[in-house]
Amino acid sequence: MTILNKLSMRSILQRTAFSSRPKRSPQHHQLLSTSAATATNSNPDFPSYLLATPTTEITQFSSGLRVASESILGSNTATVGVWIDAGSRYETPHNNGAAHFLEHMAFKGTQRRTQYQLEIEIENMGGHLNAYTSREQTVYFAKVFEKDVPRAMDILADILLHSRCDPLAISRERDVILREMKEVNKQNEELVLDHLHGTAFQGSGLGRTILGPEANICNLTRDDLKEYIDTHYLAPSMVIAGAGAVDHGMLCELADHYFGGLKSELDEDQKKSDAVCLDKGKFVGSDVRIQFKSDNMAHMALAYEGSSWTSEYAYPLMLLQTLMGSYDRAAGKNPTSQLMYDVAANELANSISTFNTCYKDTGLFGLYAIAEREKVGDLMTCVTNNLAQLANTVTEEDVERAKIALKATMLMGLDGNTNVCEDIGRQLLTYGRRMTPAEIFMRIEELTVEDVKAAAQMVFHDKDHAMAAVGGIEGLPSYEW
Repeated sequence: MTILNKLSMRSILQRTAFSSRPKRSPQHHQLLSTSAATATNSNPDFPSYLLATPTTEITQFSSGLRVASESILGSNTATVGVWIDAGSRYETPHNNGAAHFLEHMAFKGTQRRTQYQLEIEIENMGGHLNAYTSREQTVYFAKVFEKDVPRAMDILADILLHSRCDPLAISRERDVILREMKEVNKQNEELVLDHLHGTAFQGSGLGRTILGPEANICNLTRDDLKEYIDTHYLAPSMVIAGAGAVDHGMLCELADHYFGGLKSELDEDQKKSDAVCLDKGKFVGSDVRIQFKSDNMAHMALAYEGSSWTSEYAYPLMLLQTLMGSYDRAAGKNPTSQLMYDVAANELANSISTFNTCYKDTGLFGLYAIAEREKVGDLMTCVTNNLAQLANTVTEEDVERAKIALKATMLMGLDGNTNVCEDIGRQLLTYGRRMTPAEIFMRIEELTVEDVKAAAQMVFHDKDHAMAAVGGIEGLPSYEW
């Protein structure tokens, strides 16, 4: 497949400005940019709304810290945040749950602000401060008025780098996280997908949960949390992102002031520490089944190894996910996919959806379904039969329809400053750059039926699968079936 080779020639469509800054001398840098006129001349068929998208400016300090922003004309508010290349997959069995625990502790007070002072300061600005942890990233961000961007950066740096991690507060927060775990486990989809990762990537960091095991939540100490900060909050692992009413030069000055002291690499002792986990995600064909005889519904996830973010199959699989679609009995039938039509016509499931999860070096592509217990066997027969034929049944019409739907999904995902800021931070961590909507559209548009068929063949043909199922699943066929 030559998808990436073809697309490399389209790099002129990447309207992104770059600069490089020394660690402590932000006034010396050079800005390089690609003009909109050049992009327009290279492909006059692009809609004007694609070519009119704002430029993403990117600055990299000598320490490796990156600052990226997109100023949106007419915006009076801004979203600024810190995207960290660290999540639960980089934890060890000993400290699994540390990143999520730190997310809780960040809002419990710093060396300069008590929890009450932090809450009042954000409230008085009319701002919003939030954070989340995933398997590969940790994110802290703030939504504020334009004039409050400097204060937001001050607060973000304070909670990230100067959290008190008071032992008493840590003890109190254990109960909060344990209650959160109970609530998460009541959500069948969250529970099933955690079990799916646990079996598909067993023995590796991707197989661990974000919250961590109960034993770790009860035993993680202040030293464990501080060690996690020291080993993962490094300058090259961080992206300072902003969108909306943001001036890039000012954001760089603020980043240099508040984050300029971050170290660039671990020392030799830290590299050997058991707090650092850099294992590869190795897919293992397997399943996990948790049967509740009293439950009349079955919740199931069937997955195959997918692609990484940078794989040549990444965009074909995004298109394949869109093409396969979803079905929800409450919303009506979805005729865009033969699989979903068969499920709907025979009333085999209450709902079924396709998922495509990418990581740095691997991924999961599959289906999540909710069905009545007596229909589980028929549903799985229908699913496996359709997947076996998928590589041979995809048509040009299917692909063109999926392209339109995928483009619309991509654009709608960029509505609002926060979504744009999220896209900037995530793309810089995963791709090392920001792809414009024009480039994304070009990547989608150049996909062919053969590309999608090749992706389906790569994922499904004679490949092991992973499955997690919870509830009334006695009708679920054996793994060997």
